[in-house]
Amino acid sequence: MKNVTDSFVSLGHWPSAGSFGFNTDILATNLINLSVVLGVLVFFGKGVCASCLLSDLLDNRKQRILNTIRNSEELRGGAIEQLEKARTRLRKVEMEADQFRVNGYSEIERERLNFINSTSKTLKQLENYKNETIHFEQQRAINQVRQRVFQQALQGALGTLSSCLNNELHLRTIRANIGMLGAITD
Repeated sequence: MKNVTDSFVSLGHWPSAGSFGFNTDILATNLINLSVVLGVLVFFGKGVCASCLLSDLLDNRKQRILNTIRNSEELRGGAIEQLEKARTRLRKVEMEADQFRVNGYSEIERERLNFINSTSKTLKQLENYKNETIHFEQQRAINQVRQRVFQQALQGALGTLSSCLNNELHLRTIRANIGMLGAITD
């Protein structure tokens, strides 16, 4: 520390003629000049003051931060509102999907029952047609058998009668048969 003060003291001993130097002797300097310089610096240096500049910078930064926070809050509010709208739409769509699903299952069940009923009715009709066809074919077969039996019996009877009967007996038998047939057809 002594070296530092010695260097200032030695600066004060420099010759003043033809050179520039620091006068470190406070008592040798003009106090009035110093006060005037300091006054001018204070008067004109108010706006340049480091604390004033720092204060302005901090105020500007604070305003930007507050504006950013306000904007963020507004965006957050808008996002929350959009989220609620989206949730509402989602709930509505889910309810509609559930309704479609329930209606679809009901429609499928209704169609299945209609198909079963229709198929059952068709099967019953086919069974009835089959039974009617079988009955018809049985009746036709029975009638054909009757006709053949009747024809064979008639031919056999005619053959027996022809060989056993004479003409007169034959004619009486034919007349009796014709009379019986006439009575049956009336």
